[in-house]
Amino acid sequence: MSLAHTEILETLRMLQVENLDIRTTTLGVNLLDCAGGSVHDVAGRIHEKLVRVAGKLVATARGVEAEFGIPIVNKRIAVTPIALVAAACPEEDYTPIALAMDRAADDCGIDFIGGFTALVQKGATRSDTRLMRSMPAALAATRHVCASVNLASTRAGINMDATLFMARIIKETAALTAEQGGIGCAKLVVFCNMVEDNPFVAGANLGVGEGDLVLHCGVSGPGVVRHAIAMLGPTADLGTLAEVIKRTAFKITRMGELVGQEVAARLGVPFGIVDLSLAPTPALGDSVADVLELMGLERTGTHGTTMALALLTDAVKKGGAMAARNVGGLSGAFIPVSEDAGMVEAVLCGALSLDKLEAMTSVCSVGMDMVAVPGDIPAETLACLIGDEMAIGMVNNKTTAVRIIPVPGKHEGESVEYGGLLGTAPIMPVHKWSSSVLARRGGQVPAPIQSLRN
Repeated sequence: MSLAHTEILETLRMLQVENLDIRTTTLGVNLLDCAGGSVHDVAGRIHEKLVRVAGKLVATARGVEAEFGIPIVNKRIAVTPIALVAAACPEEDYTPIALAMDRAADDCGIDFIGGFTALVQKGATRSDTRLMRSMPAALAATRHVCASVNLASTRAGINMDATLFMARIIKETAALTAEQGGIGCAKLVVFCNMVEDNPFVAGANLGVGEGDLVLHCGVSGPGVVRHAIAMLGPTADLGTLAEVIKRTAFKITRMGELVGQEVAARLGVPFGIVDLSLAPTPALGDSVADVLELMGLERTGTHGTTMALALLTDAVKKGGAMAARNVGGLSGAFIPVSEDAGMVEAVLCGALSLDKLEAMTSVCSVGMDMVAVPGDIPAETLACLIGDEMAIGMVNNKTTAVRIIPVPGKHEGESVEYGGLLGTAPIMPVHKWSSSVLARRGGQVPAPIQSLRN
């Protein structure tokens, strides 16, 4: 394929000025052949396999990065949900497995490893419960391990027993990492309709329908989209705006597939999907909130924000779908609060509340992400906050998620500094009215009528 001089210059500008990058190359590894015996036996086999099959991931990605001149920011691993792998273990505590995963991450030089995961949307097995109970200690003891739980689905409804249980687990995780602002919760996410090919953490895991090994690629480019909208100006109509975003997403996705396929080929593994998600960072000009404001909002969170985000997410999905053989994961727009400088500003000036953020999650590609709340939030309130988000995903047949940090000792109006990609999290207020009776009813929120599709 020949490239025009202008196309080469355009790509260079995207990389050097507009923060375009490959956000992650994530190697999916099936660990079902590591099952059997004690938790220490399983942990040993997991460590050995991960180092053996993923040991060249970082060097390979760096080689492609240097040759193509395209940054690959993160190199990650996603594994089979550990609740399945450890199901035959007699022990109650799965922390040794998390420690083995963490050692393997260090040995491989990767950034994060996802898959300390349980799927409990319709009920929890003994192994699921053991894994969830192990999460606070496991996340406090490790640097690279990420945990996730699927609490709901359109076909199953919402498991409220598990939702309240996980609310308590989230609070316990925050308490065990209190000296770091509850940072353990930044590696823990709960889902409705979890996907099997998500390359982004904290929700990355290798779904049971995937093969033994597969490489997925996550691409991000809010800065590129921001520049394209800025060049368009304020007078273009919404259809033209959508078309510009779609074309920009097409270009970004083509680059992502090119790089992902090359990394996969050099590793000798199948290439899976490109996840085109506008994932912001705290860096200047790399904000989804800035994109929304360039579309015509004075501040993210005001009236029209949900509509603008719906247009943005849809255009990104359409552009990506036309550019790649397989687009998957969570493709669309991420709206993590602490990781997006524009979102933080919107919270601080009073434009963005939890209620508005919840409305925005009905049209974005994930959900309520990297939200900090007062550490004294009752578990029942937290469970119902999560339940609201699960209901949006369940009824709309979409993936939604909650990654929330009840920061120990912090209250509304304060903030906590995490640094790096996690940024600064303002403590957002929650409603003072109780929902404890609803949370404690337990049981299953039935699947909606639209789940009957056969």
